[in-house]
Amino acid sequence: MFGWGGISAATVAAPDSTLNLDEVSVTAIKQSSTLLRQPVTVTTVSRGEIERFNIAGMKGVSDVAPNFYMPEYGSRMTSSIYVRGIGARIDQAAVGLNVDNIPYLNKNGFDFEMADVERIEVLRGPQSTLYGRNTIAGLVNVYTISPMNYQGVRMMAGVTTNGSLRDAIGFYKRLGPKVAMSLNFYNTNERGYFRNLYDGRKAGRGEEESLRWRTVWRPSGVVNIENVFSADFVDQRGYAYASAETGDINYNDPMFYRRRSVTDGVTVSWNGPGFTLASITGLHYLSDNMTLDQDFLPQSYFTLTQRQHEKSITQDLVLRGSAGCYSWLAGAFGFYKHNRMHAPVTFKEDGITHLIEDNINSSPALQQMGMHLEWDDDSFVLDSHFLNPVRGFALYHRSTVDLGRWTLSAGIRFDFEHTSLTYASDVSTSATMYRGQRPMGSREININDDGRLRQTFRELLPNLSVTYNLRNSALFLSVAKGYKAGGFNTQMFSDILQSKMMSAMGTPPEYDVDGIVSYRPEVSWNYEVGGHISCHDGRVYSTISAFLIDVRDQQVTLFPEGTTTGRMMANAGRARSIGGELTLRYTPTSRWRMDVAYGYTHAEFRRFHNGKADLSGKRVPYAPSHTLFAGVSYRLPLDCSWLSAISFNPTLRCTGPIYWDEENLYRQDFYAELGMSVKLEHSWWSLDFWGKNLTDTRFDVFRYESIGNTFFQRGKPVRGGVTLRLNFDVQ
Repeated sequence: MFGWGGISAATVAAPDSTLNLDEVSVTAIKQSSTLLRQPVTVTTVSRGEIERFNIAGMKGVSDVAPNFYMPEYGSRMTSSIYVRGIGARIDQAAVGLNVDNIPYLNKNGFDFEMADVERIEVLRGPQSTLYGRNTIAGLVNVYTISPMNYQGVRMMAGVTTNGSLRDAIGFYKRLGPKVAMSLNFYNTNERGYFRNLYDGRKAGRGEEESLRWRTVWRPSGVVNIENVFSADFVDQRGYAYASAETGDINYNDPMFYRRRSVTDGVTVSWNGPGFTLASITGLHYLSDNMTLDQDFLPQSYFTLTQRQHEKSITQDLVLRGSAGCYSWLAGAFGFYKHNRMHAPVTFKEDGITHLIEDNINSSPALQQMGMHLEWDDDSFVLDSHFLNPVRGFALYHRSTVDLGRWTLSAGIRFDFEHTSLTYASDVSTSATMYRGQRPMGSREININDDGRLRQTFRELLPNLSVTYNLRNSALFLSVAKGYKAGGFNTQMFSDILQSKMMSAMGTPPEYDVDGIVSYRPEVSWNYEVGGHISCHDGRVYSTISAFLIDVRDQQVTLFPEGTTTGRMMANAGRARSIGGELTLRYTPTSRWRMDVAYGYTHAEFRRFHNGKADLSGKRVPYAPSHTLFAGVSYRLPLDCSWLSAISFNPTLRCTGPIYWDEENLYRQDFYAELGMSVKLEHSWWSLDFWGKNLTDTRFDVFRYESIGNTFFQRGKPVRGGVTLRLNFDVQ
């Protein structure tokens, strides 16, 4: 069941279980104190809720956690997450992700599905003091089932109304009193919900296969060693982007996304006298290929391919101890990642004609002389290669003092990061000038542009909080600094190369290269007041919070004006986000449960000029103003040999409005989706009949512009499915 404010699965999974908040921890390594002493707003989604709502990944948590929005559009590399008005569409994430305590550095790998997840924790607000870079908006912790806690076989198979299939199997076994091991396989086959009119095929179809191998070894009562190895393969074909002019999905060139990733994490913890020492080591490899029909039209304008190979290593040392009313935590973190990218943009016949020749031939001087330019090639490539190594380290500390009802906490982190970009871009083509039908001469265009850019970031990240503890409740006040590192706009190099090519043909260049290649870090100050309230013997549990976030140099994704091929990250001068969150859980009896989670955010630019207009006072795009989740659960026990209970679980998800551009010209209005689940339960099996968006609400999850045309992706229509789960417990 939902752990609003941090209650774990164990506290609410069974109606007759004992509610014991003092044993609830938010995370396993860095935050081990109880919920009521945590000055943080967090939602915990338990294994039961993950299964009930058919949550296969982080996108399924969207709206369930207030002010947490992860829309489902585009490719699996998109992984855009917005929390309290802060987020990122490209490059680095604004929300961190840890899986079994191992941090994932590349957001291209965030959108994955896995089976047998024990719980998902969504921490909202800056977590930069303990977790550093790119947790300016929050942190998501995913924990899988440990073979030390469960032994047996778990199986799952599901089918949806559009023919999509999911299946998984997991084996959990103790190999001895001190060693346990688990092996999980997962497979999904997505058929898609929208059709490309050009070839009649479904857009968004694809497959994913994953493997997870987890080993836990406890050689003694004070030492624990865990190794988690995982591998994931994604093959996604086509994207459901429709033209705003026609409403049709209609593109001619191939579009796909393929990803292979391998992760291995080793966690070693030692419980000494009065302290705990933990070492967390992560190794990652990610290789992916995103290929786009970038114009999304049935004509042949241009295509984009982005291939990257990234290797990274992370190391975190965490030392925690206590003495009387004083507890402390200190740590050191270091990482290195190396990314090699190849990103060619291929201009085709219609792109050459309409984006280049028409632009040049519209010159009054050429028209006066009766001359025009024709390209000699049917296509040419704007080629770009990048090497982007990034390294960093951090030292952090937090002290906590318990003074009866009062708890005071202060932390600080020094974060250092150095990044560089080595680039090599080139184009080779030619064009001929004509007077009437007579050629006047050809010009070879050979441009080779290379160089190296560097940036270094140093940041101090403090955190202060005060908690007032009551018997079953707590009130808190916190101030925290958030931080998101800067970087480079690699997706703009094709536009830069195109601009230089046009300059070689006599057209003035459009870009100040130095001004658009790099973007600065984003920094925020988060001021928050809230409380965790439990009453009526735990039957009522609620969290409430209000926040003010002052953001400087907010990183905003922009599409340059005109018929351009790229997109870029820019820094808004100042932005402010004001809002609040409310969650409520009410369990009047063992059969009934009611949940509500509401989030409100008003995020606007305080000072921002995008080069064309002053956008001060405009709303920050892509971040919803409201998120609402409401659910009711009724479980009816049955005295039957083949059926032990039946449960009914209607849900309501609401989101919006959402602005799609920084000028606030387009927006998605507030919309609602109704869901329903009817679950048949037995001791070793369950059969779940579920439906989503039962009212078939039409809404958009993304809108953008490409070469002057507007496109959108519509949210998934009404759908349903059946999921069978088998659980052979050998304990």
